[in-house]
Amino acid sequence: MIRTAWLGLLGAIIASPLSAQPAPTGSRLVVALNADIRSLEPGVNRDANTDGVVHQIFEGLVAFRADLSVGPALADSWAVTDEGRTYTFKLRSGALFHNGKPVTSAEVKWMWDRLVQGAAWACRTTFFGGGGVKVVAVEAPDAQTVVFKLDQANALFLKQLANIQCHVVAAHPDSVDATGKWTTPIGSGPLKLREWRRSEYILLDRFADYKQSAAPASGFSGARDMLVDQVLFRVIPDSTAREAALTTGAVDILARIDPEQVEPLRQRGMRIVTAPGLGWSTMLIQTDDPLLSNVKIRLALAHAINLKDIAEARATGMTQANPSGVSNSTAFYDQRFAEWPAYDPARAAALLREAGYRGQPIKLQTNRQYPGMYQNAVIIEAMLTAAGFKVQLEVLDWATQLSNYLNGRFQLQSFSFSVRFDPTQMYMTFIDSKTNAKTAQYGDPEAIALLAESARASDDAARREIFARIHAKIRADVPIIGLYYDPVLEAIHPRVQGYVSWPANQPITWGVRKP
Repeated sequence: MIRTAWLGLLGAIIASPLSAQPAPTGSRLVVALNADIRSLEPGVNRDANTDGVVHQIFEGLVAFRADLSVGPALADSWAVTDEGRTYTFKLRSGALFHNGKPVTSAEVKWMWDRLVQGAAWACRTTFFGGGGVKVVAVEAPDAQTVVFKLDQANALFLKQLANIQCHVVAAHPDSVDATGKWTTPIGSGPLKLREWRRSEYILLDRFADYKQSAAPASGFSGARDMLVDQVLFRVIPDSTAREAALTTGAVDILARIDPEQVEPLRQRGMRIVTAPGLGWSTMLIQTDDPLLSNVKIRLALAHAINLKDIAEARATGMTQANPSGVSNSTAFYDQRFAEWPAYDPARAAALLREAGYRGQPIKLQTNRQYPGMYQNAVIIEAMLTAAGFKVQLEVLDWATQLSNYLNGRFQLQSFSFSVRFDPTQMYMTFIDSKTNAKTAQYGDPEAIALLAESARASDDAARREIFARIHAKIRADVPIIGLYYDPVLEAIHPRVQGYVSWPANQPITWGVRKP
């Protein structure tokens, strides 16, 4: 089907931070969320909205800058010794928790141990063998020093510590009750929790005794200079209602808007800020499924889907198709990562006949909470049907779809991976043995070994070649179908000053003034 047909189908379903100054009394910055957060316990039950709020309250030792490099956060400095196997971090002087107690290495280690010992931390394999990283010890030799020891040198270790999704942050033990249950988030960030009214809002107060980093503000790294007294994350599930809230002034920041919203909001006087995208829209394939375990059927899926038309229909020319775990915005990308089985419905139909496909129904899960996932699913359903598949669209609420993803309960899913700053981190989201992780899409031993090698290699040219070999294997085996990387698009009320966008696609509330 030609591109205009897919566009018609889609239509049918459809600055720099300011210098430090005292915050105006009673000023409140309001950020709209499309869904409630899942938890305020770092590393537990996360999604993109949850990550954004958690990182306002807590700080890691290091954090990503806007240019995708790693910079200071709770640690002012660090040294790498023992041939790359030991990382020694020095905490910034004067840092306090929200209960007024000083931040020391003991609390950093306490939170690390809690993550490691808990059952819900999705990044456990990241630090204990996944991607070549294996932490063998974490020590607190004095109050201002934290030491991580690895079994071998790993070029990706700092990026893993800074990984927004892993939540390796400092928290005070008063965050839990006498039984060890998490009750109150007590971090060291510039904002502290006042109230979380579920499905309505999360209200954060400026922490008056916050001691910020001396490093320049960039992304989640460096100085976090709060210029407002409160930040309110308001949950507004309906996209039309979110737009109305922004244009009437009830909301100041509308994060993660859809491309089709850009011009209407701009015409209504809203400011649009953008950045290159690192969040990857995909179609997940359950390769353990009796039907989809057949590689010929998976290849038929690949030939049946026109990646270019989906990217253009979804992002109205603001991004391009990309079937690989290497974003177009990274220095690693070259044309090899665009290579993929050609769009060829006739070839797809022939492969289905060779595989003995007899019209068995295949369920494609999606949700309406994230319009991109839903719209992609509708277009994919039409493309697969045209090639001879019998597809049933299964529209779920987001919480149910996410639970199914986490537990491997699906055949196909329209899904989006949140921002990863390095291709190794993106590949780690789906390359692993299914016995280790139910979220794994691809357990090929050679792919797992290449992924570990990509984390150990320090030379960028060598890493690019490793990524190319991983992509070639995925192109042949089709355990997942990458669609495109979402551009970062945010709409800001014109009264807001100093707001900047960045590739992480997470709101930065510090350095922002609201008169």
